[in-house]
Amino acid sequence: MSGARVVHVARGWIGTPYVHQASCRGAGADCLGLVRGIWREVIGAEPEVPPAYSMDWSEPQRDERLWAAALRHLTPKALEDATAGDILLFRMRDGAVAKHLGVAADIGAGASFIHAYSGHGVVESPLSTPWRRRLVARFQFPEEGS
Repeated sequence: MSGARVVHVARGWIGTPYVHQASCRGAGADCLGLVRGIWREVIGAEPEVPPAYSMDWSEPQRDERLWAAALRHLTPKALEDATAGDILLFRMRDGAVAKHLGVAADIGAGASFIHAYSGHGVVESPLSTPWRRRLVARFQFPEEGS
């Protein structure tokens, strides 16, 4: 899967309002919905539909549900193996479950990522030191036909 294509599609979602559990470019998306929408545009039908989830999804159970789902459908990569188009998984607080996703856009000194962020919608943000500290896993979309 071309990382440039993934980034191009992800940038097409910028400006989409933040809507919890949504996945509709231009109308609303959360971080999972953004990745689901990109999947549909670059691969096709989603491999599974997530169950309804609350804002504190999997925290009470301390269950890494999002990470487990990513491992079922995406290809894991080393954190230091940065490529445009990678799917990034973040832990928003120390000790919390990982439950925020983004797409690596620019790599290197001006690294950035695209994500749906509550109160902001789908935006491209610098992959700053605070975000890098929260990064716990990196994946790529499967190759077409996988």
